[in-house]
Amino acid sequence: MQYSKEPVNKVHRLADTRANYDLKTVHSIVNQCMSLHVSFTPGSENEFPAVIPMIGAMGSFDRPSADIDEPLDCYIHGYVSARMANLAREKIAQGLPGLPVCVSATKVDGIVLALSSFAHSCNYRSASIFGYASLVTDNEEKLWALKLITNGLVAGRWEGVRQPPSSNELLQTQVLRIHVKSGSAKIRMGPVAEVKEDLQNLEMRKAVWSGYIPLVEQLLEPIPSRHNLVEQVPDHVTEYREAFNGDAEAYNNEIVKQVLEDPAAFQNV
Repeated sequence: MQYSKEPVNKVHRLADTRANYDLKTVHSIVNQCMSLHVSFTPGSENEFPAVIPMIGAMGSFDRPSADIDEPLDCYIHGYVSARMANLAREKIAQGLPGLPVCVSATKVDGIVLALSSFAHSCNYRSASIFGYASLVTDNEEKLWALKLITNGLVAGRWEGVRQPPSSNELLQTQVLRIHVKSGSAKIRMGPVAEVKEDLQNLEMRKAVWSGYIPLVEQLLEPIPSRHNLVEQVPDHVTEYREAFNGDAEAYNNEIVKQVLEDPAAFQNV
């Protein structure tokens, strides 16, 4: 399934090679990013848009078995200010499903160094989703969403901590549900793309180093807290770290393979 191309989500520059509207691709990038940037218009009293870093995950409370390639909501958690909550209520009172927001997620996978500064680039995965945010008020849905978000950070963590959350914790913790209407992704995964004239200049190629610097996100050895009394790192932490690092290395190896096998195609960045 794909998101339909609309003015709000359509990728323009280099769309033929980098744009992707596949639900699985868009949702996966959102889930892979540990920080999401949520932007919205704060109201007529402020001329500047607001952008807040939050954590979140894709899922469906109404259809818990829905897969990553199906239509999903985005649940986000962080500092949900009274302003955001009030704006969402105002929009609902006006007949909208909630506060219009854009959620942006980006992972930088490496730095592309070319013969000219113009042709420099990065390998990256980015996604934007657009929808309507509303406050989750049902306790059952809030608990489900918090489990989704917690296990999105470290798989199995929700089951490995003190349960249930206290009533005070739930009262202080706010979750927003974003009903996603549209989305798109843009991905660069490849070698250096030089300007044709630069590649034909042998003296320049002897004087200027060009290549690729991989940037691989890794989870390092867990460090116990000073008050920790559990001798061994839990299996769910170890297994998640191994899976996370393994996936990151495998994706990087795919990029490096393309760099090493680069036929030096003469294309613009």
